[in-house]
Amino acid sequence: MKKMPAPRSWYIALMLAFFLGWFGLDRFYIGRYKAGWLKLVTLGGLGVWWLLDIILIASEYRKDRWYRPLVHEWFPKKQSGVA
Repeated sequence: MKKMPAPRSWYIALMLAFFLGWFGLDRFYIGRYKAGWLKLVTLGGLGVWWLLDIILIASEYRKDRWYRPLVHEWFPKKQSGVA
């Protein structure tokens, strides 16, 4: 059984979306790699995805790849792997 990675930080995701969202780094950080590549190729969907991701992350609607909410810690603790 694969261990799930540590939860992702809300603060880091928001900063990545704001400053480097044009390149899709916020999507890569939260584990959404396919959407990250698409966002990179289209330069943030010509600004639409960039703005939308900032709003979705700031409003705490955006989840990570494993459908977990982003946590409000700079360096989240690792999970024990026990489900």
